[in-house]
Amino acid sequence: MYRSIRAAALSIKPLKWDKPANADKLETFVRRAAAEGAELIVAPEGFLEGYVVMEAIQNPELRADMWDIAEPLDGPYVQRFRRLADVLGVVLCFGFAERRADGIYNAAAVLGPDGELCGTYYKTQLAEGTASSWDFNRLGPSLRAIDTPLARVGTMICNDRWNPDIARAQVLDGAQVILIPSYGSRARRQNLAVIARARENGVPVVEANVGVNLIVSKGEVAAYTWGTDRVTTATIESPLPPSEANARAMESQFLAWRGPEMQRRYERTLENYPRAKGP
Repeated sequence: MYRSIRAAALSIKPLKWDKPANADKLETFVRRAAAEGAELIVAPEGFLEGYVVMEAIQNPELRADMWDIAEPLDGPYVQRFRRLADVLGVVLCFGFAERRADGIYNAAAVLGPDGELCGTYYKTQLAEGTASSWDFNRLGPSLRAIDTPLARVGTMICNDRWNPDIARAQVLDGAQVILIPSYGSRARRQNLAVIARARENGVPVVEANVGVNLIVSKGEVAAYTWGTDRVTTATIESPLPPSEANARAMESQFLAWRGPEMQRRYERTLENYPRAKGP
């Protein structure tokens, strides 16, 4: 038993340190995806500010600038995209640096079709590691799925996708779809990792990476696009949550299919082995 969802991944490339330009670009591509029928739209990691954390790591003098450009959840750009999700009637996930009282987090906001903030996920595995003094690059504290009107979703940000435990914990928390905002590797092995997360957990995955989009449904690649500034759409099949009603409906569907199918196979067997019918 599945729910069909029209999903879109955006492989858009942001400008470093330019939130106004990036917000305008994100809105343009979100509108384009919605015009193509997308109900669920995923944009890359750190898109609002241009994913500048590595610049701040390499140049400590930029760390104060991270605090200036990071966006609180009630900030004007998050509010702008809440309004846009409402206008377009879509579920929207995008990455940004979130400013909180205790530091800055690599965040992904999940917005609902009425403009509600369904939830926020914080990157839990950093390729660059972390230190207590790095208040500009905090680790996410939990692995929790997020309810949306389309499905309960799990989120992995970029480097998280390499760790199967991060996906599995959220699927065990009820996630029916995994969203991956990314700004990282475009190598073949990253594609294989994304496909593996889908197959391990029996759920579709929508990855929006800068330079490549990958959508996986029922363990197979539903859509793949190489290059920047692209919109990739595909229909994904989100499994319905476990329940007695859904189990019995799936059972009935299988039994209805089985009768005619077994007859067809029996007839094929007789064509190949006429004596199989017996006396």
